[in-house]
Amino acid sequence: MPIVGFFVRQMDSIPVYRREDDGEDVSRNRETFERSHALLKRGGAIAICPEGKSHSEPALQPLKSGAARIALGAASAGEAHLDMSVVPAGLYYPAKTSFRSGALLYFGEPIAVAPIALDERGEPPREAVRELSARVAESLRALTLNADRHEALAVVARAERIFSSEEDGEGEAGWSLEQELRRRRRFVEGYAFHREHSARRLEVLEARILRYEEELQQAGIEDPRHLSTSEVSRYGPASTLIARVLVFALAAPLALAGALLHYPAYTLAGLLATKLSQSYEDVLSTFKIIAAMLLFPLTWLAAASAVYAYAGSPLAALAALLFAPVAGYAALRTREEFDRSVAGTRAVLFFVRERRFFKQLLDERRAIRREILELGYEAERAGALK
Repeated sequence: MPIVGFFVRQMDSIPVYRREDDGEDVSRNRETFERSHALLKRGGAIAICPEGKSHSEPALQPLKSGAARIALGAASAGEAHLDMSVVPAGLYYPAKTSFRSGALLYFGEPIAVAPIALDERGEPPREAVRELSARVAESLRALTLNADRHEALAVVARAERIFSSEEDGEGEAGWSLEQELRRRRRFVEGYAFHREHSARRLEVLEARILRYEEELQQAGIEDPRHLSTSEVSRYGPASTLIARVLVFALAAPLALAGALLHYPAYTLAGLLATKLSQSYEDVLSTFKIIAAMLLFPLTWLAAASAVYAYAGSPLAALAALLFAPVAGYAALRTREEFDRSVAGTRAVLFFVRERRFFKQLLDERRAIRREILELGYEAERAGALK
């Protein structure tokens, strides 16, 4: 793959030959280990996804042995042993298929890799590989969100959104992905405990949360954080509304130009990603990124070429080449801010027209939060929370 392959090689990527990939010669993995050792010995670092596959399962999958074998082999080969360590890193995506949604890369404590005696082939003993893999897996579980079923994660996500929207007070102040991950991990532990010891109470709470979300949707509010008095204060004043209308009016020409210019590439990238990913959610965003990295620059070049053909001026073509990505970014940010303003305005209108219902929903959210807290205290007293 000439274009993708060029960038992959420039990043010092090392090929791996897997049995499950048709036509691969797994004996060439000896080259993989040799290149890995050479890179580490010259002071480099290697990033490895030790599960060996992309997936959307609710829990960490069993680790492959390659990461531990590379680390142990590099630390133990040769006369001068390397000061080697494995740094576990967990990934957390609240919405992995949504464009510009959050992502958290969470690092754990480094795991020291002590030199050991290698066999005649230069391979570390299987026991040592299993032990290091187990230590890495334990660290990764502490850095990621794990549940025994998808349903648990769905319930936990709903409960956490309600809990955090009330705790943060009002809006997004104080919210972070790290706090969200830690909270959801504790919720998963509490969910597992109560599913075993008080399943009926858990079912009642889940039904209550679903009913609350349905009432929010009826009110036109998608995010529980928008149901707050601070949201009303932020978007309610007439001066704020006028200022936002003026900003959107000023940004509209540039944003509209960017939207029209990038719409074909944006649509084609989505279609290609959907087709190539074959509806596998775990790789959909990967194909979107790859398609966009190819189609958007081609769009900018096409725009510059069209301007040059029409005007015959290299400076005009250069200006178009610089203008295109700026206009695309303006379209993106204008759309995001417009969506936020619409959500805030809906909250204000809901507050004005249905003030009693607004207060009832706030009271219900606080009651749900109290029930979640009580369930958490019970699980904590039982020693179910870490």
